[in-house]
Amino acid sequence: MPENLADLQREIAELSDRAAALRSTHTMYPDDSADTAEAALAELGFADQLLQDCGRNLAAAAESSAPRRSNGDDERAVLRAVFTQLSVPVVLLDHEGYIRRVNAIGADRMGSSGGYLSGKPFSNFVDLRRRAAMRSRLAAVLRSGEPASFESRLAQRGWAEDVHLTLTRLEVPTEAAPLVLVVMSPPLASAEDEGPPPLEPEVEDQVVVLAARRLDVLTRMTRLLLASAGPGGAGRPLALDDAAALLADSYADWVIVDVCDLPDSADQARRAVVAGPAGDDEQRALVESLDPLRSEVPRDVLKNGNSVLNQLIEDETVLGRGGGAPMLSALGAGSLMCVPLKGSRGVRGALTLIRRSNRGSFRLADLGLIEEIGEHIGLALPPRAAR
Repeated sequence: MPENLADLQREIAELSDRAAALRSTHTMYPDDSADTAEAALAELGFADQLLQDCGRNLAAAAESSAPRRSNGDDERAVLRAVFTQLSVPVVLLDHEGYIRRVNAIGADRMGSSGGYLSGKPFSNFVDLRRRAAMRSRLAAVLRSGEPASFESRLAQRGWAEDVHLTLTRLEVPTEAAPLVLVVMSPPLASAEDEGPPPLEPEVEDQVVVLAARRLDVLTRMTRLLLASAGPGGAGRPLALDDAAALLADSYADWVIVDVCDLPDSADQARRAVVAGPAGDDEQRALVESLDPLRSEVPRDVLKNGNSVLNQLIEDETVLGRGGGAPMLSALGAGSLMCVPLKGSRGVRGALTLIRRSNRGSFRLADLGLIEEIGEHIGLALPPRAAR
């Protein structure tokens, strides 16, 4: 380990060069990922030890006498700069799992800025399917002091990425509770993907394409509503499963419609329609079996008539539990919104849309569109809502 600042700077520079070479090798020779990953783990072990030494030096500087405090401040500034510019993605967590600090490459890996990430639970940026395991590993590291190394998946705002995480407990004299250092690296093995399908094309994020999609959805829904009205208003009643299938086909992965057979009778709401991906009959049956009044989001929308937009799923239990597990985790949800179905005499139901973590998150513009569609559906519902 380095004895002075010059040695530390040399070690950091050499580590940066070796990490860049490994990234280049992984890109050029993906079939040799196992050897590259093994070498990357060795470098991560070195980086972990280096950061722990830096932490001890920081603690020693903090305890130094008053005449030497100026030099200690300089050393802490250097060590903070080293942490920020380290070529390995690292995150420092407090004992409750909240992000205390993240370096530049780590923030880039997590798809945001260090300022935005600081103060947020690290588990919020882990895919719902892996979140519970991540929390358990973190608790075990804090409890036992033994490092943990495991496969996980990051997911945030329209992308999902498999990653290998290494957690190490840090004892810092100036901290009342231990900290946890999280090091991120490429996955060791490319096992069969248990998550949702591949990401949407990058063009999906273009404003013009998104606006065109919203217009197309609104146009198709308008045609469906007009067909239900028929000439002179004598058409068949609106088929809720047709409306849900339209939204599930073009705008969301899962669509849930809860209705009140009488206006403003939220305490008698029932689950009317569930539409989702073809072949997911078991998950569809689970969603259909849930009582909307025992699920936080639809229940609140039915009772107060206010829409809900969760661009990032922080609480996976807001849609209830199915088979003992949070329903949103089972569905691989990444974002959610729920709007009231408002008729001329009040709230007639709730419309819930869910996108999985591999798709772009719902935005405010999406919420505005679905609110308008929800109002149109509410007006089109017959006195007793039916399929």
